[in-house]
Amino acid sequence: MEETPLWLQGRAAVVAAADPEDWRESAPGYEKSLELMPHQRTHQFEAGSLEAIVESIVQVFEMEVSHKKDPATWVSMVTEHFRTNVNGGGWASAQDIAETGSYNILIGDSAFYRKDESFESSHEVFHQAFPKGFFWEVLEVLSPPPVVAFKWRHWGSFEGEYNGYEPDGSTIEMFGMSVAKVSDDLRLLEVEHYYDPNAFLGKLTGGCPIAHDS
Repeated sequence: MEETPLWLQGRAAVVAAADPEDWRESAPGYEKSLELMPHQRTHQFEAGSLEAIVESIVQVFEMEVSHKKDPATWVSMVTEHFRTNVNGGGWASAQDIAETGSYNILIGDSAFYRKDESFESSHEVFHQAFPKGFFWEVLEVLSPPPVVAFKWRHWGSFEGEYNGYEPDGSTIEMFGMSVAKVSDDLRLLEVEHYYDPNAFLGKLTGGCPIAHDS
């Protein structure tokens, strides 16, 4: 029987297989996801289903772009071909993500987000705002490989400060859709995201843009 490729074995397997020098700091742990996410998610999928596979691949991708410093070590994608964009905007490569940070690229130009965040500070902003975790789940898969369209939900409990705005303890959600082109072995080649970042970020600021915050 052919062995399941590493990137399809799940986030924990990819973390365990990485070399210590691959990490920006240290290997990430996902204790909060394991403890809290099962009780907060809205959809449950059977292991091996297309929905579960898509969610797992995205989790591996998110882990790698957030914690592995060199795109050459990212197993979730065909690195030399990978590109991504948001709402039909400009394309970003794997190297762009490694240098700029996924939050900066995926949020883009928003009045509710500081445009001078570094890779590190952009992650810290959301770790601080959502100290119990900022979770992501697949809601529905609309088409199978090689072009996978899927709806998703991203959420967290707003219990920490967001750029000077005090938390209210509410659950902040955003919803979107992505279209991913994948290789024959289900590695990512291209991902287009469609969602409104301002609708989400406005909930953290009470609708008051960061640009107006002195």
